[in-house]
Amino acid sequence: MSLTPVLEKIDTDLDAAMERLMTFLRIPSISTDPAYKAEVDSAADWLVADLQSIGIPAEKRPTTGHPMVTGQIGTDLPDGTPHVLFYGHYDVQPVDPLDLWDTPPFEPQIQDTPNGKVIRGRGASDDKGQLMTFVEACRAWAAVHGSLPCRITFFFEGEEESGSPSLVPFLKDHADELKADLALVCDTSMVSRGVPSISSQLRGMLKDEFTITGPTIDLHSGHYGGPGLNPLRELSKIVASFYDEETGKVAVEGFYDGVHEVPESQLRQWENCGFDEAEYLGGVGYTKAHGEKGYSALEQQWARPTLEVNGLWGGYNGAGSKTVIPSKAHCKITCRLVGDMDPATLRSNIRKHVEDRLSVDAKVTWDNDLDGARAFTMNVERPEFEKARSALSDEWEREAVFAGMGGSIPVVGYFKTILDLDSMLVGFANEDDAIHSPNEKYDVKSFHKGIRSWARILDALSSK
Repeated sequence: MSLTPVLEKIDTDLDAAMERLMTFLRIPSISTDPAYKAEVDSAADWLVADLQSIGIPAEKRPTTGHPMVTGQIGTDLPDGTPHVLFYGHYDVQPVDPLDLWDTPPFEPQIQDTPNGKVIRGRGASDDKGQLMTFVEACRAWAAVHGSLPCRITFFFEGEEESGSPSLVPFLKDHADELKADLALVCDTSMVSRGVPSISSQLRGMLKDEFTITGPTIDLHSGHYGGPGLNPLRELSKIVASFYDEETGKVAVEGFYDGVHEVPESQLRQWENCGFDEAEYLGGVGYTKAHGEKGYSALEQQWARPTLEVNGLWGGYNGAGSKTVIPSKAHCKITCRLVGDMDPATLRSNIRKHVEDRLSVDAKVTWDNDLDGARAFTMNVERPEFEKARSALSDEWEREAVFAGMGGSIPVVGYFKTILDLDSMLVGFANEDDAIHSPNEKYDVKSFHKGIRSWARILDALSSK
């Protein structure tokens, strides 16, 4: 099958592809909020219909939560034909705070920016726009050749933004039908604008949440201010103790067990990958990196572990003043893991750190329903990785790079442990896409060249 007419079809069909994406973005598929259950279901229906319009036998698969969308094509191709599983998610993050959006989050718009045209709206980058780059590449292949160049299993999730509670059971129950030679995952980004990237490593994740209780009820600060233990003050003390201000390191004992230094050869490769530290920091209002001293911003993002405080609350938060000593104070934390860090051991160390620092009359309770996942390294020695890197280099007219990734994508680990399936992560998001934030966007260039990139990758993976 010739690639050239497929690329030409992608170019001529771009406006129609953009309109399909805009229709998809108008569906408020917020998976974490039960009020949007029907809309998540509608997004799954839309995907099924769109895949079927290309000739892919797709269906909506029920779970105990939101549905999965699956489809498979190419089962009639000769034995030995490459078989890939493509994964993306169709659910999106909540839009709060709504007043910080410049345009309605589910009324997507094309806007001009200093870096070119962008698609503005919730889910544009994470992950509907990314998901549709692959679907549109398949649409062009099917339109030109009547078939796709290899066997493809489509697997779209509706719970990624809400912790994927149905994912592991679904993978275990349907392992035989989901097995393939390689998983392709689009929920990732480029190392820098215009620099095509294949993510070679992911940080792991640990979540925890705790509540400190002092008095049995909220107290009048005139009656108990002074002798009363204030849980918010107690919490502030403990949060401050998480960090060594001199070095920027996390001060929890054993936190760095299993962390390895990056080899010099890897660091040299990263130095030439096109990452602009000043642009990365300045784009969000920073003037310097605030992590561990002695490590570049790129190392801090890709290769060093973190402990972040994601939420602190307690007491009175309404308008005006209320003179209380609150009964409870709450804290949410997450850790990004690297190397061989063990989530279970780290959780124990963090909890011991907190409990050892509690004052008399302060009590702590923990949320025991939160999970953790180890860091993960891709098998870039597989020949498919070099084929894909070459295809990306051809499309973007600059050398594609193997890059680290600061985020966590647990499905990659599940694919390996449950399906024995290696993953390749290719995405076209940019650092300024504001995913999970107000005014999320996806560059039109990323969408267009992303479609062309996947067409090239499918061509390369199907070649001998």
